Amino acid sequence: MTELYAIFIFLFVLFLLLGSSVWVGLALMGVAWVGMELFTSRPAGDAMITTIWTGASSWTLTALPLFIWMGEILFRTRLSQDLFRGLAPWLRFLPGGLLHTNIAGCTIFAAVSGSSAATLNMVGKMSIPELRSRGYPEHMIIGTLAGAATLGLMIPPSLTLIVYGVSINESITKLFMAGIFPGLVLSGLFMSYIIFWHFTTKGPRPKPEPAMSFGQMMKESMFLLPVMGLVFVVIGSMYTGYATATEAAAVGVVGALTLSTCQGSLNWKTFSTSLMGATRTSAMIALILMGAAFLSLSMGFTGLPRAMAELIEGYNLSPIALIAVLTVFYLILGMFMDGLSSVVLTMAIVEPMIRAAGIDVIWFGIFLVVVIETAQVTPPIGFNLFVLQGMTKHEIGYIAKTAIPMVGLMLLMVVILVIFPELATWLPENIQSRN
Repeated sequence: MTELYAIFIFLFVLFLLLGSSVWVGLALMGVAWVGMELFTSRPAGDAMITTIWTGASSWTLTALPLFIWMGEILFRTRLSQDLFRGLAPWLRFLPGGLLHTNIAGCTIFAAVSGSSAATLNMVGKMSIPELRSRGYPEHMIIGTLAGAATLGLMIPPSLTLIVYGVSINESITKLFMAGIFPGLVLSGLFMSYIIFWHFTTKGPRPKPEPAMSFGQMMKESMFLLPVMGLVFVVIGSMYTGYATATEAAAVGVVGALTLSTCQGSLNWKTFSTSLMGATRTSAMIALILMGAAFLSLSMGFTGLPRAMAELIEGYNLSPIALIAVLTVFYLILGMFMDGLSSVVLTMAIVEPMIRAAGIDVIWFGIFLVVVIETAQVTPPIGFNLFVLQGMTKHEIGYIAKTAIPMVGLMLLMVVILVIFPELATWLPENIQSRN
């Protein structure tokens, strides 16, 4: 009964603060403060000071602002135009034509961004005008872009995976490794949908692209070399054990600065703008993590996570049933909160549950990212939908409708992960890393 009372108090305070437009990080601290004052005898102030410093000073967390800065720098280069020029000659042969540039472009840029919003902005800036000018259906342009942009949360370096790893004290590099194969499989599902649409839908088709010689195709492909080189250096250094996630992030920043300098797009304005953008985003995430760390401590003192884990255990739910329940839970939560907030808000309670059920925490991180990806394109707070609305000037309802097939494919990805967990676990189990 005490646990139910505590849950009611926590939820009431949380929704009261969030409904009052209090920042998520401060709302989490407020909930934790109330819990410490009502259910423990430990001084809340001392506990908060110690805990938030510990939560924000993790060395692993250093990778977060560096990866964000790398993405900010590249966002201000000519990378979007170069991506389209490099991809178009090869993808035009596939059924569905240049619609595949949305998927391939998001997959590549996700590997240097880590952010769904940055991926969406970057690739959308490239593909929307080009595909419109060629006569591709509007709903396919928007729908495929909405779905594919979520790959920024999956394919490393993923900001969500970094936050998840810090929250549960797990290796960031292992989580990055785990995201590779599921990210590629999800990309394949999106491309398969385009091919399926091509063969099953009647209507006017865009004119075929002009013929190009093999030499011309290779020449255009040279535009992909800078970004592919950066991906190889950043990701490869982690997977081969030459660098930790933090060291690789630093290398990525140096590489992004070098790339933008070579393209002639680096000046004091772009440098300062990218640095301030990364600072604002990093500060927001750090505040949320501070609040989450204090909330975790507060809940630990109340015994709520242990009680919840024992309650779940008492129902004798199978791991599959628990995953099904958590899928619905995170989808509902993701309709009203952004992905990072969903992760840090729930880990204090969910982590004991999944460990008690014998679920691999690395696998669960990938599962969590897929579900959060789905929530990114789910109304009413699907963040990617609002970004697309600003880029395309369409109503939010229309954009959400175009994304429905992508939501279905991402839910299918959850099923595939459950059936084939090795997709997420094989690579980190078989590649040695220093991290």
